[in-house]
Amino acid sequence: MSEAPAPENAPAPHDLQDIAPEGGRTEPGFEHFFRDPDSAPEQPLAWALQQRLDLINALRGLFGGAQAGVQLRLWCFLELASQPQARLSRDDVNRLCHMVLPDPLDGALKRLRELGLLAWDATAQDYHLPPLAQQVHALLAPLSTPAAATEDDEMAGLLAQVAGAQQLGIVNANHLKHLHAQLARLHDEFAEAIASGSEARLRAAQPRFDRALQLIDRAGQALTALIRAEHDDPRLEREARAIGQEQARLLAMASQFTRALQQADRQRVTLGSTGLTTSDVRTWLQSHPALHELLGEAMSVPVRPVMVSPHDLIDVAEGEFERDRPAPGSATGLPPPAAAAEGSLDTLSLPAELGALVHQFTRWSERGEGPRPLRDAILGGRFAQAAYRLQLMPLVGDAQAQTLKGLTGDLARTPWQWQFEPRHEATDNEAVARISAGTVQPLTPNAPTEAPPSDPT
Repeated sequence: MSEAPAPENAPAPHDLQDIAPEGGRTEPGFEHFFRDPDSAPEQPLAWALQQRLDLINALRGLFGGAQAGVQLRLWCFLELASQPQARLSRDDVNRLCHMVLPDPLDGALKRLRELGLLAWDATAQDYHLPPLAQQVHALLAPLSTPAAATEDDEMAGLLAQVAGAQQLGIVNANHLKHLHAQLARLHDEFAEAIASGSEARLRAAQPRFDRALQLIDRAGQALTALIRAEHDDPRLEREARAIGQEQARLLAMASQFTRALQQADRQRVTLGSTGLTTSDVRTWLQSHPALHELLGEAMSVPVRPVMVSPHDLIDVAEGEFERDRPAPGSATGLPPPAAAAEGSLDTLSLPAELGALVHQFTRWSERGEGPRPLRDAILGGRFAQAAYRLQLMPLVGDAQAQTLKGLTGDLARTPWQWQFEPRHEATDNEAVARISAGTVQPLTPNAPTEAPPSDPT
């Protein structure tokens, strides 16, 4: 049993038109689509739309019909609205639209007059745009912007609208609600790209994310003023604070986006020594016009079955089994012990100047030497050697270095102390012309173990 077909002229089950008693169709009221018709005017957005029925009807008539006709009417309307003249004669209109055939042009102008978007003054014999047309032009002005300039600017129009309205003092809660919703959608979209871990999705979302941050940064002054201002409307204040929180969430995502891109970079593999990476290969494959051509003639040769008898299979299996089986007696014990070969261990030796300096301080202590000029401990040999010994002097008496082992600890534990003076003195050394004046003297039983730090001039 099959269902009987519906009549061709039968209304659709969910048609938005009611059947009139005479057999025609009449459009129902907006409140008829609600379960409770009386609650429709109570909705703020529904009430706002009810107040703009003239604008809605104008848009209905402007966008009704075939696509080519709608495009022609939009072109004519935007061209007329962009002219700096307040009034246009018919000759001006003909010159402006000279590339359009007369009949389509007359039809487009007639539709604009019927919709109230173009007014004809019979007395002055010219056209002018009424206030309704100016309102429609404000709505449709973004259509005149090239698509390439706005394809990645989802928030550009909303941010411009909110920032401009804030500067003019005419911002309302509806503007902020739309911007808040757009910010939330962008946040979720970028969060999904980060959670996916796909380098392709991250690279595709990165320009849009950077553009969104740039737009938010430029409109940040207006948004901050909205958040900090005192509003009489509680909805406006609530939406302003919600936008601030959503803006902070989007800005905080910048670090997550950077970490996700770095993770994708770490997962990239370089193919041998060619310098090509897996990302390069993926990009090339995505841009290839016909991937099936890469197979070439690989699939032109059919599969060739090889027929093998059971006896051959048994022989091959036995041969493989015997070959893989270890031979008896091949397993032996550990090799006999053997003495390790003689060798030498090369270690990093410290410069000879360090040991010589320690030896010199030790010799002075054994002789019971008194205070000596600093140059006696520093000078000798080339300039580089003297400069190295001068750099070692802060180790003398250093408390932390005294716990070390080796020559560095021996130098720190020598019973001497040193002190610079804020002047220079000439020397007879061939490598060093002038040196900072100072003294080194043996430690007394009550002397401190560490000399006060002072830099040589």
